[in-house]
Amino acid sequence: MMPNVDPRQLQKIMKRMGMSVDEIEGVEEVIIRTADREYVFTGASVSVMNVKGEKTYQVSGTPKIVDRLSPQDVALVAEKTGRSREEARAALQKADGDIAQAILDLSA
Repeated sequence: MMPNVDPRQLQKIMKRMGMSVDEIEGVEEVIIRTADREYVFTGASVSVMNVKGEKTYQVSGTPKIVDRLSPQDVALVAEKTGRSREEARAALQKADGDIAQAILDLSA
């Protein structure tokens, strides 16, 4: 925070400005999905800053970055190998999304 400022004074100043910061308790997992990846935060801390009715969420922690697999790729691997979608998804994840390698791994 700011040096030489009493936390209670800072809270009063923020309240006068219409600001508040609260921690969300009991957060187990936060997932941020983009078109090609997922950022999975386990054990993250999440703060909510409310400034005059506008809320901003802050996630703190280290994410595990997971490449997202397209449903079409999973279906193709499952179809070509005769395996379940779950097995196809696991093989694709192990092969870093390489369809040919996933098919070979499941066919062996």
